[in-house]
Order: sequence, then structure tokens, then C-alpha cells
Amino acid sequence: MEMENAVSVNTTVPIYARPITRALASALRASSKLVTSSDVAAITLISQGRVLRENSKRRALGDDKNANNAPPKKKKRPLLKDITNVTCDNSCFNAAKIKQIKKGRACFSKVASSSATSQVTDDAMVQDSAGVSLSGCTGTNQASSSSFSRLPPPERSTSTVERSCVGGSSTVASSPKFIDIDSDDKDPLLCSLYAPEIHYNMRVAELKRRPLPGFMERTQRDVTQTMRGILVDWLVEVSEEYTLASDTLYLTVYLIDWYLHGNYMERQRLQLLGVTCMLIASKYEEINAPLIEEFCSITDNTYTREQVLEMESQVLKHFSFQIYTPTSKTFLRRFLRAAQASHLMMMPSVEMEFLANYLTELTLTECEFLKYLPSVIAASAVFLAKWTMNQSSHPWNATLEHYTTYKAADLKVCVQGLQELQLNTKGCPLNSIRTKYRQEDKFKSVAVLTSPELPDSLF
Repeated sequence: MEMENAVSVNTTVPIYARPITRALASALRASSKLVTSSDVAAITLISQGRVLRENSKRRALGDDKNANNAPPKKKKRPLLKDITNVTCDNSCFNAAKIKQIKKGRACFSKVASSSATSQVTDDAMVQDSAGVSLSGCTGTNQASSSSFSRLPPPERSTSTVERSCVGGSSTVASSPKFIDIDSDDKDPLLCSLYAPEIHYNMRVAELKRRPLPGFMERTQRDVTQTMRGILVDWLVEVSEEYTLASDTLYLTVYLIDWYLHGNYMERQRLQLLGVTCMLIASKYEEINAPLIEEFCSITDNTYTREQVLEMESQVLKHFSFQIYTPTSKTFLRRFLRAAQASHLMMMPSVEMEFLANYLTELTLTECEFLKYLPSVIAASAVFLAKWTMNQSSHPWNATLEHYTTYKAADLKVCVQGLQELQLNTKGCPLNSIRTKYRQEDKFKSVAVLTSPELPDSLF
């Protein structure tokens, strides 16, 4: 009797509009209420819909480990060793190099408006009217001209040869020495119409939020330059393991340096900072970024998922979620295009491009090169790569000078430093980058090439 009363309470609501529960089904069987054919059809459709929704639910990660479509398990990288017990005694940097860094820091402090503080604001790094030197070197051997006065105006370059018809005859009116590398309007991916403005803004943006040379000695007390070099060298192997883009590696190193520039870090958490910065850079640059669990796995589960997420939050807050900056790789693409633009070179030199990338990547492990602007490092790499491949002609020309805004004399100190890295005159044991570019099938073994002596006549 109670069942019949329970069913008859909601007689105004159709059966197919109510959830089909076990109690309702028992009540229907106990009662003499007839179920019409329309009600049966509606109940059947509802049941089928529930089954479809249940089957369409995404399977949680790791629910079916034997599934055919399961992603291949990444190989575990060994735990980063010898990073918590490294002292300055076995450093790749000698006393003379550290003294040079400190000297560069003193010169660079004149550029910033408040060098006494460890946190450098954008306004202190970018001073349009004061004329910050775009040469990027903090030493005295660089040109002292104004930075923005050397930047070309963001406008379309003139063509290589302009012809004017005078009296029906075609004569050469003007013939600029440099070649217009943005004259190809057919390829929309090159953004030829906007390329000058884009790269002009990048040259301005590279002055912002740059870590000052010598920030390790000023900010860090537990982490040394050698530890940072070991970390970057290990991250190169990680990027090769997961086939990450080179832009991801460059952005990772920048995030590490800028965070260490303003935050004290214990050596036990330095590897955690490294994998976290690579996670952030992967999310920005990669199409399919590695999972957090994979970054925990490459550290042999030294750090948990919660620790990585906490560090990620700290890094992003420090950057105010503005993580992008032009790197040496950003300018290298532009400068290599200018280097290949020659009527005498019918085919682009692939070896020269690989060599320039190799030289630029070698600077990632060296704190010494933080005193140079990214555009200076990219231009110097192109200079040394061209000289290594061909000594019969001068490696610098009017086209490169126009698009880099640097003369050969402005790059002398940086080029000499790059040659020392190429020849490994200091005997640095960090070999991940050298091993990477020794591959014949992928990089034409450009790491085995050596450049001859640089005569002063080149500068």
C-alpha cells in the first residue's frame, strides 16, 4: 500500500521524465499501473543514452596500461650527479675569468639606474634617451655609439638595384651595397612585410629583464657557476631525449638565469628549478609538451609532482607570467638568412648554419657570455662560422652589417671568446653539446671543425 502511494504521488510527472531507479522499478512491478508503449520507448532511449555516455568517458591516465594506444614509456635519465658537492676548485672558470666577469659587472652597473639592488626593473634596463650600448659587451673594447641610433628604422629596405629611365634609356640610379633579404613576398611564412618592424621590436626587447653579469656572486651563496654549467649540460641531454626544439632549451636557460638573478636557491633544489623551467618553456614552445610525471621520472623521482607544481607557481609569479624574451636563437635565424643572401653562393651552406648553431649553443653553459646581448652572440657566431668554413674572403659584408647593425670591430671580443669555446682552450669537461653536434647524419659533425687564428685585419 505504501508503494502504491509513493508512486501515485508524482502521477503528474511522466515516467520517462523521472530517473529509473530500483525503487521505482519495484514500485511499478508492485502496482497495477500500466506502462504504455511510449513510456517503454522513452525508457529504452534513456537507458541507451546512459550507456553511451558511460562508454564515452575518457579513461584516466594509467587505467589501462596494456592498451595498444598507450604512449611509449620514456627512458629514465640518470640522476644529475655531482651537483650538490661541487666546489669552486674544480670549476671550468679560472680566477682570471671570474675577475673579468666582475670587471664587466662594474661597467654594466653604469647602464642600470639602480645597480645596488639585486632586482633590475625594465625601466632600469631600457633607457632610450641615455643610449644603452647595443654592442652587448660591457667591456671597453666595444663601440660606444648609442644603441637606438644604430638600430635601422623599422621600414622596408630598398631594393638592391633601382633603375630609372632617362630619355628612354635604363640607367642605374643607386646601388646599395646590402641585399634586401625581405624582398620575397611570395612566402607568407617569412612575414616579409612586417619583418623589419618585428626584428626592430626584438632588438628593443632584448634589453629588458636581462640578468646582470656576476649575479651568481651577488645573489647566490650556495650555488656556483660550475653547478649552473652542470645543470645546463644535463638539460641539453634531456632536450635531446625528448626531442625538444632548440628554442625550448634557450628559453629554459633564460628562465633559470633570471630566477637565480633575483632569488636565493639552495643547491639541493637547483635541479628542481631546472626541470620546472624546462616544463614551462615546453608549454610555451612545444606542440606536445612532456608531462610533469616525465620530468619527475628523469630526476629518478627525486622530486614529486607537488614539488614541481609549487616551483612552477613560484617561477611564474616571479616572471609575472611574462616569460618570453628574444634569445640568441631568435636573432640567429635572421642573421643566417642575411649571411646566405649572396649572389656568389648558389646553394645555402648547411654546414655553416649548423656550425653557427653549435657555437651559439656552446655559450649556454658559460656565465661569462651573459655580459653580451643575445644579438651580439648570434652575430659573432655567424662571423666565426663563416671564417671557419672559408678563409679566402672576409666573413663580414655590408648585408650582415646592415641587418645586425654591428661592425666587425664591435664583435671582436665576443668572436675571440667563441673561438676559445670552439677550441676548448680551458679544457671544460661539459661535453653534451659537443657530443650532440658530432653526429654526422644530423649535424654534419660540425663539432670537430676548428677555426684558424683570427688576424687583427678582420676587425
